[in-house]
Amino acid sequence: MASPNKKIFFLLFSLIFIFGCGSDVDPGEIEGAPRSSESIYQQDLRLLQAKDLLFGDELSETTQILFGDLHVHTTYSIDAFTLELPMMGLQGVHDSSMACDFARYCANLDFFSFNDHAEGLTPEHWRQQNKIVEQCNVSNSDPVTNDLVVFPGWEWTQIGTTKENHWGHRNVIFKDIYNLPARPIGARTPNSGLGVFDTTEQAVGARWLDIFNFKRYSDLKWLLNEVRNIPYCEAGVNSTELPLDCYEYATSPRELFTKLDEWNYDSIVIPHGQSWGYHVPLGTSWDNRLNAEGHDPNKQILLEIMSGHGNSEEYRDIASANFLQDDEMICPEPTDDFLPCCWQAGEMQKKRCDGLTEEECNARVELAKRYTLAGGPYTNMVFPEAKPEEWLSCDQCTDCFKPAFNYRPKQSAQYALAISNFDQSEEDPQRYNFGFIASTDDHTARPGTGYKQYERRKMTFATGVKSKMWEYQYKSEDPNFPEIPKITPGESQPDSERVSSFVYPGGILAVHTNGRGKDAIWTALKNKNVYGTSGPRILLWFDLINSPQGKVPMGSEIKMSQNPKFIVRAAASFKQNNGCPDESVDALSSDRLEYLCAGECYNPSNERHILESIEVIKITPQSYAGESINPLIQDPWMTFPCNKTGECIVEFEDQKFSRDSVYYVRAIQEATPAINGSSISEREEFKLCKGSFRTDLNDNCLSLVNERAWSSPIYVNKP
Repeated sequence: MASPNKKIFFLLFSLIFIFGCGSDVDPGEIEGAPRSSESIYQQDLRLLQAKDLLFGDELSETTQILFGDLHVHTTYSIDAFTLELPMMGLQGVHDSSMACDFARYCANLDFFSFNDHAEGLTPEHWRQQNKIVEQCNVSNSDPVTNDLVVFPGWEWTQIGTTKENHWGHRNVIFKDIYNLPARPIGARTPNSGLGVFDTTEQAVGARWLDIFNFKRYSDLKWLLNEVRNIPYCEAGVNSTELPLDCYEYATSPRELFTKLDEWNYDSIVIPHGQSWGYHVPLGTSWDNRLNAEGHDPNKQILLEIMSGHGNSEEYRDIASANFLQDDEMICPEPTDDFLPCCWQAGEMQKKRCDGLTEEECNARVELAKRYTLAGGPYTNMVFPEAKPEEWLSCDQCTDCFKPAFNYRPKQSAQYALAISNFDQSEEDPQRYNFGFIASTDDHTARPGTGYKQYERRKMTFATGVKSKMWEYQYKSEDPNFPEIPKITPGESQPDSERVSSFVYPGGILAVHTNGRGKDAIWTALKNKNVYGTSGPRILLWFDLINSPQGKVPMGSEIKMSQNPKFIVRAAASFKQNNGCPDESVDALSSDRLEYLCAGECYNPSNERHILESIEVIKITPQSYAGESINPLIQDPWMTFPCNKTGECIVEFEDQKFSRDSVYYVRAIQEATPAINGSSISEREEFKLCKGSFRTDLNDNCLSLVNERAWSSPIYVNKP
C-alpha cells in the first residue's frame, strides 16, 4: 500500500502532467452590449450645460469634448503577462475583450486604442486582437450617440544603451482595421534575444515553487518560446511584400516611418515616456532626435506628456551627470532641490568604509560615483543588496507634479518645444509642433484608469511580489564594494521598488470633435485639437482670438504680426459618487464587474470640484544655434485665480510678442487625495510606497495633490 507522502507526490505529479503544458491565452469575449443612446444623450447634455455657462450666446463653438485613452496593453504584452503572475498576488489574465468592457462600463470612455508591444505580439495575437477591435466598434444604432470607438495599433519599444542609440517608445495607431499593415513593426533585432523582456524568463522558474499555479507560469514559457520562434522578416524587402507571419523590425524611427509609408495608410506615431528614466540612458535629449532620422512632422504630431509612468511636461535645470567635450561623464554636486544618484552612491559607500583606510575609502567612493554614471538607469545595481531607501530621492524632480521616475529633463515636453535645429536652414529651422495628450499606459486591459484614486496595485504599475518567498535575491561578492551594472537591456535587475513610488493611475486624453464617430475623432487627433489631464475629466478650451483667420483652437500654428490675444474657458471635473451606476451593474455580470472595475466605476455626481487657477506657459524656441534654453521657458508666464468656483474664464494678451512663441495653459483643480500624489521630499519622513509586500498591499498611499489639465500649445510665429 502506497504511503500518504507518495500519494501526495503522485497527485502533484499528475496535476503538473495534466495541466502543466503551457498554452495560449484566449482573446476572450466581450460581455457588455453597447451603451444605450439615452445614457449617452444624458452624458452629452452635461457638456452642453457647461458650455452654456462658459460660452453663453456665442454660437461659434459647436464642438463637443470626448475622452479616451491611446495607450492600452493587454496580456498579449510580455511585461503585462509577467506583472500579473500569481507570485505578484494580482488577478491574472487581462485579455483584449476585457479592455472593451472596462472602457464602456468601468471608465465610461468614448474611445481608446490597443498598443501591445510589437516586439512580443505574435501574428496570431495581432489577428485576434483586431477581431476584438471590430467587435468592440459595433455601437448602438444612432450615429449621433455612437458609444465607443476603438483604434488598432501597437507600441514600438526601443531601448538603447547610450544617449546616441536610444530612441525611446512610440505608439502607432490607425483609423481602422481595414487600412492597416499586415503585421506590427517592432524594435527587437536579430541576435538581441527578447531585449528587455529577457528578464521575464526568471519568472518561469517560479512554477516549481507554486505548483498549484504551474500552468500559469508555463503559459508564460509558451509565449516566450512562440515569440522567439517567429522568423525574422527579410531585411531590405518592401513591407507590403513580406510574408504575413514573420516578425518585422525597424532599428530607428526613420526606418519605422519608411515602412509605414510603404503601406500608405494614414497613421499617427506618438512618442511617450520620454522623461521616464527607468530605461533612459543618462544624457539622452530631444536634440538628438530633431532630425530626419528621429522625427517625421507628418506622423509624430502628438506627444504623450502624462501617463501611469508620471508627468514628463516640466523642464528643470538639473543633471544626473555632467558631460565633458569627449562625452566623459562627471558627477555633479547636489543642490537644495536635486540629489544626483552618483553623488548618493558615494555617500552610501562612505557608510560601508568601516575598517578601511581613508585613502581606500575615498577610492571606493569615486568608484561608486563612476559606476553609477556608467550604469545609467540601473543605479541600484551598484549596491544591489542596499535597501531602496538608501538611495533617498536621488535623480528625482522633487518639485514637479507627479514626476516620472529618475527624471530626464532634456526629454521633457517643455525642452522639446524650446529647441530648434538649424542644420538645414537658419531662417526656417526645424522644430517640434506637438499636440499634448495624456493616457494611462495601463498593462491590465483597463483603458482610462484615472477616474478614481483607488486600488493602487490594480490601477497603477505598483506591482511587486506578494511575499518574501518570491523576492529576487542578488548576492554580490562584497556588499561593501561597488559593482558596475550591466547596461544591456535584460541583464540587470531594474529598480522596481523605488519606481513603485512614482507610478500613478494615469492620465486621460480629450478631443474637441464635431461628432462621436470614428472619422470625427480621427480628424480631431490629426488637427491636434486635443488636450490631456492627469485623470479627472476637466473641460478645457484654449483659443487664439485675433489671428488673421479669426478664432483658432489649441493645436493651431499661425503666423501673425500683431500681439496675440487668447481666451481660456475651463470647468472642473465632477465629484464622484461611490460604486458603479446602474447601467454598469446591469450590463456586466457581477463577477466581470468586480474583476475589472474592483467595485468602482466612473460615477459622476452633479457637483463639480473647484478650479483654483489657470496657468499660462510661454516658450520662445531657439532663434539661433546654441541659445540658452533656461530663459526660453517661462513657467508659469502668467497665473490667473479662478475665484473658487467650478468654472473659469480668462483672457490675456502678449504685449511683448517679439519672436516666434509657443503658448499653452494648465487648468489647476483643488487639492484632492491621489495615489503617490506628493513627491518623496514632501513627506514627513522618507518612506517609499512600494509595490511589493514591503508596503501594505491594501495601502493606496494617498496624499493631496492638485490635479490638472494641459492644453495643446498654440504656435504663433512672427513674420
